[in-house]
Amino acid sequence: MQTVIIVLHLMIVATLIGAVLLQKSEGGGLGIGGGGGGGGFMSSRGTANLLTRTTAILAAGFFITSLTLSWLASYDRKPASVINQVPASQTQPGAPVAPVSEGGGLLDTLKKQDQQQSQPAPATPEPPRSQ
Repeated sequence: MQTVIIVLHLMIVATLIGAVLLQKSEGGGLGIGGGGGGGGFMSSRGTANLLTRTTAILAAGFFITSLTLSWLASYDRKPASVINQVPASQTQPGAPVAPVSEGGGLLDTLKKQDQQQSQPAPATPEPPRSQ
């Protein structure tokens, strides 16, 4: 549901940007208006009214989808304390990890190599070595 609204929101945003850029500005800008007289599809006044209505409808859609997305994001949110959280799976340090499967897959091979190469940490800190 949220993905559909996000896609709709992005389509509205792209169309809204296009509608705003097509409007005639004081300086001429990217406006499609212009001194053409008479026989076009729409007069410059009709084009301005159409773009104004389109911009208003797209702006309303933008606000509605924005509010809907913010409501969906906060729908399942519950207050929680960071202090009282316990990690989901705590294991003892140095405890052996049970293999997931005995298959001969690439990940299992890499995991075995990593376990063979890992060495326990030294009991006391070592001073830095010069190169």
